[in-house]
Amino acid sequence: MITYQADGTDMPQINQQATTLWIKEVAASYGKRVGDIAYIFCSDEKILEVNRQYLQHDYYTDIITFDYCEGNRLSGDLVISLDTVRTNAGQFAGGDYRRELHRVIIHGILHLCGINDKGPGEREIMEAAEEKALAMLP
Repeated sequence: MITYQADGTDMPQINQQATTLWIKEVAASYGKRVGDIAYIFCSDEKILEVNRQYLQHDYYTDIITFDYCEGNRLSGDLVISLDTVRTNAGQFAGGDYRRELHRVIIHGILHLCGINDKGPGEREIMEAAEEKALAMLP
């Protein structure tokens, strides 16, 4: 089951039913099935607090993915800063907030599918996977 909640911010205007179906389709393309996924939309200040508390990182980010996967079943908590998504949309997505939000939503799923973006050459693999997934968005 995929749930969507807001913590200290307004819920973003996404079609939750269509987004859930899209996430399941992307996961299936990697041979995975969706278990319990919780999206928590928040502010920059909240994600900084989470980053400091759980990862000992002292910086803002667009998403933090907590992975609780077992086998081919994807489960996790995905914390998304809508403030950073908005900023990044202006800088990297030509101002397209909706596209950037969906990119971040699927970025967390791709992490749960085993795609990383920190090592040499991994960023390009992640970006290609994001583009492939966004092309599947209804």
